[in-house]
Amino acid sequence: MHRTPSGDRRQALQKEARELARDARALQKAARAPAARQEAQRLQGEAEMALAEAGALKLQARLEDLTLWEMKKVKRSRNGSKTYSYWMASWREGGKTRNVHLGSARKMDGEAARRKAGEMKAGGWGRACDLHDLKTIFESNYAGNETSRSRRSE
Repeated sequence: MHRTPSGDRRQALQKEARELARDARALQKAARAPAARQEAQRLQGEAEMALAEAGALKLQARLEDLTLWEMKKVKRSRNGSKTYSYWMASWREGGKTRNVHLGSARKMDGEAARRKAGEMKAGGWGRACDLHDLKTIFESNYAGNETSRSRRSE
């Protein structure tokens, strides 16, 4: 898998959970007082919560893992040549790479192409999990980026 913001967050949560669990085990072994045992249980609870959140981010990281690029085609005729450009996306599906045509680069910008690719990838996963949840996750990640870019352009 490629690096994604959700994947990085997931790795940080897993590391934090491992450290908390290690501290909880060490405190549990050395604990004589009830307060120390309660602290060890609190640390163990935090570690379990961090692991649960990291597990939830796994699907989101897989959804974000797609490659987007602009393809250019040159068509030649008697009158000359004309260059057309369109958006393409690819991602791993099964053991294969899936390449998808998204649309004309004149009709959509890169962010709209990324959103469309995410919806198409989520649509392909619709049989395996809840499609609505995947689209919500993807839109929540990229909705904030779109508004910040549109504010910059104004």
